[in-house]
Amino acid sequence: MANPVLNDEQFRKASHAGWAAPDPSTRRTPIDDGPVSPWSTQVMTVSGTITATGVLFVLLLASATAGWMSVDDVGDGFPPLAFAGIAVGFVAVLALMFRPMWARVLAPLYALAQGFAVGVISKFYESTQNGIVLQAIGGTAATFLVMLVLYRTQIIKVTDRFRRVVVGATLGIMVLYLVSFVIRLVAGSDAVSFLSSPSLLGIGFSVVVCVIAAMNLALDFDLIERGAASRAPKGMEWFAAFGLMVTIVWLYLEILRLLSKLNQR
Repeated sequence: MANPVLNDEQFRKASHAGWAAPDPSTRRTPIDDGPVSPWSTQVMTVSGTITATGVLFVLLLASATAGWMSVDDVGDGFPPLAFAGIAVGFVAVLALMFRPMWARVLAPLYALAQGFAVGVISKFYESTQNGIVLQAIGGTAATFLVMLVLYRTQIIKVTDRFRRVVVGATLGIMVLYLVSFVIRLVAGSDAVSFLSSPSLLGIGFSVVVCVIAAMNLALDFDLIERGAASRAPKGMEWFAAFGLMVTIVWLYLEILRLLSKLNQR
């Protein structure tokens, strides 16, 4: 699942959705009976966002461990709680888009719900391809570090054109996944088989998706840095951490899918 939250428009809306000071033009009487002071000294920082992200990933890993251990026999299919976790995570994403000031509550809820589903999915892959989960975790961590270095050294520069291309490609992938899901419900699981096929087309598609997911990390880094530089409200740390976590989870699942295809060649 692509990152539907951490983009310029949503970030701008969120930073004014209940955290910032009210517009002075909306006050009925001017405030002129004392020294001028900022509305709040609590502003977004990069370190604060890192802390929030760390908390979310601790919750995600704990829940993923529970999901992993909940699967005794992969032949029994996905446990109902895994589907519930995906549903709850999806609802949390939608709710946060409309109520960004709830990020401190919705982000941990998403981490717990989605973490359980990720743990179950990982167990199913591991049951048929031993060691694949560790490889996917290593690949995700390596990709994250490489993208961070490329961004910090400005080898990758987040320009307006770069944002448009990455966001457009991400939305295209989301639409394709949604359409393929509907087609499979109607025509059966074998429809749109290239998405899971170990063919050259299937592998090539997964490589492209992984690259686009990695490029989304650059967008996340840029928005977090600009949010801190513009002294966005403190609550934006949780909003930004949530968006970053969504991207990393998506990247992990796509790398897991790519490795699975490569192992079947």
